[in-house]
Amino acid sequence: MDKLSTYKTAWYGDSGNGSVIYTNTNIVDWDEDSIKLNSDGWQTVTTKKKMNQTSEMFNLDFQVFQKDFDWFVRLPNGSIIDYYDDMEIARR
Repeated sequence: MDKLSTYKTAWYGDSGNGSVIYTNTNIVDWDEDSIKLNSDGWQTVTTKKKMNQTSEMFNLDFQVFQKDFDWFVRLPNGSIIDYYDDMEIARR
């Protein structure tokens, strides 16, 4: 996967905690206990791509994908749940 680009994007962190901001929205926030995902209503290809790049770059082990216009999240245990803004995923 591509490295997280800097276009309209800022980030800080490591695998323990951090945040990725894309066009003034914290699209991924994480700490040792949870991961929070938020598209702020902008469920675009680029937002989804940056969420997935964040997961790969910081070893967060989730995947956001789209099927029939709806977004879903594949969790580390392989289960799939519906995506919604401000969702929180437990890391433990």
